[in-house]
Amino acid sequence: MARKEELQRMWQQTLDYLYNQRPAFEREGASGYKPGLDTCIALDKLYNEPHRRYRIIHIAGTNGKGSTAHLLASILQQCGYRVGLFTSPHLVDFRERIRVNGKKVSRNYVMNWVDEYKKKSLDGFEPSFFELTSAMALDYFAWRNVNIAVIETGLGGRLDSTNIVTPEVSVITNIGLEHQQFLGNTLEEIALEKAGIIKHGRPVIVGRADGVVRDVFEREAKRLYAEIKFAQDDPEVLNAWHVDGILRLTTKNYGIIDSQLTGDYQIENCNTVLTTLNLLKRLKYRIKPDAINEGFAHVIENTGLMGRWMTLNDKPLIICDSAHNPSGWEQMLQQLKRQKYDKLHMVLGFMADKDVATMLKKLPKDAQYYFTQAQTSRSMSAEDLQKAASKSGLHGNAYIKVEEALEAARKASRAKDLIYVGGSMYILAELLKYLGYGDQ
Repeated sequence: MARKEELQRMWQQTLDYLYNQRPAFEREGASGYKPGLDTCIALDKLYNEPHRRYRIIHIAGTNGKGSTAHLLASILQQCGYRVGLFTSPHLVDFRERIRVNGKKVSRNYVMNWVDEYKKKSLDGFEPSFFELTSAMALDYFAWRNVNIAVIETGLGGRLDSTNIVTPEVSVITNIGLEHQQFLGNTLEEIALEKAGIIKHGRPVIVGRADGVVRDVFEREAKRLYAEIKFAQDDPEVLNAWHVDGILRLTTKNYGIIDSQLTGDYQIENCNTVLTTLNLLKRLKYRIKPDAINEGFAHVIENTGLMGRWMTLNDKPLIICDSAHNPSGWEQMLQQLKRQKYDKLHMVLGFMADKDVATMLKKLPKDAQYYFTQAQTSRSMSAEDLQKAASKSGLHGNAYIKVEEALEAARKASRAKDLIYVGGSMYILAELLKYLGYGDQ
């Protein structure tokens, strides 16, 4: 028991070092955002450029990049590749960010890596939390001899910590308004930041883009002599419907596919994934139809993905989802409208730097609301959210903790009601931890 407690103490010290001694945008907001690649390049050299030892798929976008990354990793794993997967943020356990064939990086590796980094670090060298975590992931994948790594950007693209890599293919899911204080105030400006992951002579797949956003991607691809394909132009997904708790897809080249990710917005992600797989086949990757089916059907088991239109209970039906910006929110609400229930209960919390007013205006007036907050300084307080919601005609009580809001909703619900929990990945993180998902 003493040894276990000592290991837990050491693990917590490691996490404290990563989070508290290194600024983290996820917890601190703007003070933790550190644009520019100089530090990342220096870190990369410190570890002998580990990302050059394996192939990479690099993914950016406003919505869907996490689901797209997990689907591609799951399918490539089913094809027999050793696959690294780097995503953010984590929901319950820091180690969710860094996986090989679905298995999380070990605590020992993280602790040893941080200890070794402390010995290597140079005077005046102060990487951010995400810069340090990205370097750890790239180094880990080399140590594990992965064949290919699926790397998700953290924020933006051009100046993101991951953008030191040269991928086999870049994938940009879609563009919406987000993080305007860092990426720009217009879709065109944000698209230009995301387009920063396009590399010279390397192909790029874009899930969906129209108007000026499409113009930006076409211009950047042409400038960099990069082949570009828009998944929406020649859709692989021909039809989709829900059956028995899965999303069933009719596809052009792969027959009928059943996906564990059931949100309506996943149709677009699936189309992007299949278009990317067509390109990988052309690049001589071993992509087999049965592996594609298995990858879609078992993406949650293969990768540990959580929080995407995730059913937590049946009676009452409890669903949580990661939508947290206006464009993702709109897609989520369209699906919510198609659900059958007697009464809707919504447990909501948002980060203060999001466009909360726009999202609140879209919510149904006849639902019962439970306003809450994540335990991070970035979070809008439950009380402030309650006040903002009342201006949009939404009413309910405020709860300091997510679990208090959930239990209040459960107490007020009947068997045929629906409880929706969302608004922020950090609300989901605290919800899932409370419910016993993942490592505590």
